[in-house]
Amino acid sequence: MVPPTVPPLSSLSPAPTLGSPESYLHNGIYYNPRLDPENYLEGSLSPNAATRLRQMLARPGIVVAPGICDGISARCALEASFDCLYQSGAATTASRLGQPDLAIATMNDFVGAAQMVCSISPSVPVIADADTGFGGPANVARTVRQYISAGVAGLHIEDQVQTKRCGHLMGKQVVSREEFITRIRAAVIARDSVPGGSDFVIIGRTDSAQVLGMEEAITRLKLAADAGADVCFIEGVKTEELLRSTVAALAPKPVLVNVISGGLTPSFTYKEAERMGAKIIIFSLVSSVAMAHAARDAMRSLKKTGTDFSSAKGMEPKSFFEVMGLNEVIELDAKAGGSAFAVV
Repeated sequence: MVPPTVPPLSSLSPAPTLGSPESYLHNGIYYNPRLDPENYLEGSLSPNAATRLRQMLARPGIVVAPGICDGISARCALEASFDCLYQSGAATTASRLGQPDLAIATMNDFVGAAQMVCSISPSVPVIADADTGFGGPANVARTVRQYISAGVAGLHIEDQVQTKRCGHLMGKQVVSREEFITRIRAAVIARDSVPGGSDFVIIGRTDSAQVLGMEEAITRLKLAADAGADVCFIEGVKTEELLRSTVAALAPKPVLVNVISGGLTPSFTYKEAERMGAKIIIFSLVSSVAMAHAARDAMRSLKKTGTDFSSAKGMEPKSFFEVMGLNEVIELDAKAGGSAFAVV
């Protein structure tokens, strides 16, 4: 049974005070003039990651965010000149816990990972998975505040039940429309309550297409957009036609598409996704799957040959550390008057 239409927040709350998050509601639809995309069309890219992400969303071109799972993958993505990163929940759970994406990781796991990743190159936007928000409205709000403090540029919150799973696995269950929109509202309120204002980007994600059908998925994302979501993310889009129709139905709201090789969504290239109208494309498991293959091969080779010579492919320790920022650390030390790393 399809749940009833979600009542507007204005009908559930007392009269808002000027400048409060609720004051941005107009006939039940959220609009914050400070965050209007037109305000981000001109000027140089900001050193603030959240502001920069809004600029990238407002300007031409698709935002390509490779999935990273740890410091090594983040460094490799930056070395390859990607200007946005995606902290995948599945990849983070695998990397930090050695566990599958089955609601095992906590907010603290994700925040700890985000703090490290965002510190590597603070001006590069990191979009981070926030699963279901890790609880009710108060938990969602706390999650947003913690992600902002960690330096994350934006997060996505989904409509799966708390015992969620990877969006490309079978057997998913989703909460009611009302509970999903409550999560989005809580995230928006938390963002808008940051003293001085925040450009933090809130992405509403629905996993309902595989459970309740595409029509319900589109309806949920429209409600999320009305509640203040800056970007709409429909998980598991199975065809080009469905992606195109989703983009058209949600316009002018930007749409994010998630590509995982072997998953529910075809392996669109980012250029193909851009032609279909998507504004953000993430490749959630690109680094973690590649690392699993590489580590497996290296371990099997070591077991068979007794040496790591072939798997190293000529990369000696200093070369590896250079990928991890060795030269930047040496330069900083020297500028500060240190001499500990004059020779390495």
